[in-house]
Amino acid sequence: MPLLLARDLAADLHAGRTTPRAVLEDVAQAIAAREGEVQAFAALDLDRARAAADQAGLAGRPLTSLPLGGLPVGVKDIIDTRDLPTAYGSPLYAGHRPRNDAPVVAMTRRAGGVIVGKTVTTEFAFLKPSQTRNPRRLTHSPGGSSAGSAAAVAAGMLPLALGTQTAGSVIRPAAFCGVTGYKPTFRLLPTLGMKTFSWHLDTMGLFAARVRDAAFAAAAITGRDLDIGEATAERPRIGIVRTTRAASASAEAHAALDAAARAAEAMGARVFDLDLPDELEAADAAQPIIQDFEAALAFADELAYDRAGLSPLFAAHLDAATQIAPDTYDQARRTAKRARQKLGDVFGEVDALLTFCAPGPAPEGFATTGSAMFCRLWTLLGCPAIAIAGLESAAGLPVGVQLVGRFGRDRQALAVANLVEAAISH
Repeated sequence: MPLLLARDLAADLHAGRTTPRAVLEDVAQAIAAREGEVQAFAALDLDRARAAADQAGLAGRPLTSLPLGGLPVGVKDIIDTRDLPTAYGSPLYAGHRPRNDAPVVAMTRRAGGVIVGKTVTTEFAFLKPSQTRNPRRLTHSPGGSSAGSAAAVAAGMLPLALGTQTAGSVIRPAAFCGVTGYKPTFRLLPTLGMKTFSWHLDTMGLFAARVRDAAFAAAAITGRDLDIGEATAERPRIGIVRTTRAASASAEAHAALDAAARAAEAMGARVFDLDLPDELEAADAAQPIIQDFEAALAFADELAYDRAGLSPLFAAHLDAATQIAPDTYDQARRTAKRARQKLGDVFGEVDALLTFCAPGPAPEGFATTGSAMFCRLWTLLGCPAIAIAGLESAAGLPVGVQLVGRFGRDRQALAVANLVEAAISH
């Protein structure tokens, strides 16, 4: 199935060239064709979606006033929805029905999005692999924890899907499945109504076919000036960052990063290698400390009263996390603060950074969801990050590259990412 182009579909909807019901029926057809093998959905209600699509507009508003115009959207099953179950990927919450939509879901509906279903998350958005398969190669991992959101978009079953990232859970599955993943600046999209893992790190994100589709969706949902269309940044300064962890990146990952850099340079970007300051490299180790200390508190109730319902992997991880001393956590927070301050100096020299999404293509088999080692620093720093698709390994597996922007400068980051994407496909 071809990828569904959200921005183009919305333009067709607004112009009356198609209808929300017609788009939804195309989605339903794609789901019928591919869901059996991909298993991207934790809950699906096409009849309810059809009823919503048949409305002329939400709350009596015409489609032309709704930015999303009736586009189908998937919601990661770590995010609350009032009319669909929210199980957080855990048997402990099977059949759980929240009273309210999470704010980001309410914002999506108000913008004209039609919620089709809940996409599969790993257990509590942690590391236990889910049942979802990678549409690009069914024998390989789709990544995690936003496995279903990435896979549904990559399989052509949805034009847009919401995901979350605490370490690498938007960027990594987008790279593995060959779609765009956009992790906005921290708290650009509200995280209320999602199952908290780490309140200093949890970030809402988006999956779409192209950079311009993710930018369009972010603009529609937030009301901010993020819809870049086909615009690309003019002669941006791009620093190529390999980090001190570069030896852990495979030959395919290095080749993809080099290819993206050369392509961007050919499109007029000023590209140069950049070593991160020591303060930033040191902050990488602070991310898991902050994440795990907060997770031990966020899941204290489940660990104390429902341990048997947790996977052994997650229960053991929480046990270890309870041993992190408050002083260690506080020091990690201070390290992160120093790194955020230093990052401002780095962006005095560049407009964006280009780096790895993951150590390589999606791993074969389902023993792991892959490593977040090349994502966790940027999540810690809270800056926008975009997984750019279009590159492949010699074996034909997607290998994404990651564009990182300055905190709060999401439009600029998206414009530079749009240039890199255009350069790769040129």
